[in-house]
Amino acid sequence: MAVQKVPTVFMKLASSVVGPDTPVVLPRISSQPDYEAEFAVVISRPGYQISASDWQQYVFGYTIVNDVSARDIQLATSQWTLGKSFPTFSPIGPAIVTADEVPDPHALDISLTINGETLQSSNTRDLIFKVPTLIEHISSLTPLEAGDIISTGTPEGVGLGRTPQRWLKPNEEMIVTIERLGSLRNPTVAE
Repeated sequence: MAVQKVPTVFMKLASSVVGPDTPVVLPRISSQPDYEAEFAVVISRPGYQISASDWQQYVFGYTIVNDVSARDIQLATSQWTLGKSFPTFSPIGPAIVTADEVPDPHALDISLTINGETLQSSNTRDLIFKVPTLIEHISSLTPLEAGDIISTGTPEGVGLGRTPQRWLKPNEEMIVTIERLGSLRNPTVAE
């Protein structure tokens, strides 16, 4: 996809959130379930119209998100929320690492493997929009609340962008690993 001038922002419903080791259920209605390794920021306190220069005052810590997406549902319309919000489509964890334990959030290796095969491998230095920009942009439109999670986008290597395309199948194990944050493991199961 073309690099956008402003961040693409969408919501994921709370009912999609699960923790580590919880099976991701691949819905019958989708033939294109996909994975997305993502570095995420956990907001510490409410804020509205936050300046990029003040971003660190609003960060409690960091965690890992696998932004599982049903591409056929997601891309059927311009609204991505439902295609990304099936139950279990937002694995998060295994922990929140406090901001003081991560000297530079823009210098962390990030990878995703499925059944031991590396499909995504990058570093947060390659983020299109850095954390200060994301916090400033989102908070310019809507207030951020303590506990909000901003997932920062995924590196190349998702199933949608591969030739041939590679979709999630039942009985696979996804592992997202981010330097200093650990590994988020989730198996896949059929609905």
